[in-house]
Amino acid sequence: MPKPKAVLFDLDGVIVDTAKFHFQAWKELANELGFTFTEADNERLKGVSRMDSLNILLEIGQIELSELEKKHLATQKNKRYIELISTMDEKEILPGVQYFLNALKKGKIFFALGSASKNAPRILRAIGLYDQFDVIIDGNAVTKAKPSPEVFLLGARQLSVDTQDCVVFEDAQSGIEAGKRAGMKVVGVGDKNVLHGADDYIVSMKEMSIERMNSLFF
Repeated sequence: MPKPKAVLFDLDGVIVDTAKFHFQAWKELANELGFTFTEADNERLKGVSRMDSLNILLEIGQIELSELEKKHLATQKNKRYIELISTMDEKEILPGVQYFLNALKKGKIFFALGSASKNAPRILRAIGLYDQFDVIIDGNAVTKAKPSPEVFLLGARQLSVDTQDCVVFEDAQSGIEAGKRAGMKVVGVGDKNVLHGADDYIVSMKEMSIERMNSLFF
């Protein structure tokens, strides 16, 4: 029976929960601009690049700005976000993640990070996981945001693994679509009534095992 040769993880909502820090930074920016940014609004930003997120934020606030002004605001938001994540440590790793990474290493299955976040390396270092990943593809390496499959295709290429032999773990709809477009198996991490199109669904990484993952290829 075929088995996966590589696993690609999204960062936010799968490895760690930095969504709360993103939300706080975006909410503060919206407040400065004179409108309210809600948690429901924040759902639209999951798995989306920084500039695309800013454009969505400005659309919600019905605000039009020049590209120079947008770059200034994106930099301001990122500075605040970095301040918020600066206190992160290994306690921020979500339940079940380290156990599953250890199981992948034991099974000699490669694993990579595929994240839109340009701060992914900083976060992985803060939580002590940076050196565990075989490959790290972040927002600095890609030109197209999810649902473009670019981040996952690049990860598979750097791992020298065929896309059909890869499994993606994603908590965002755009990420699930990106994984499927890349020709990979996809596990949705979250509510299966909200996420659509994945091959399997888990609420957290605690539910995942090598055996369950292998069953995707039966």
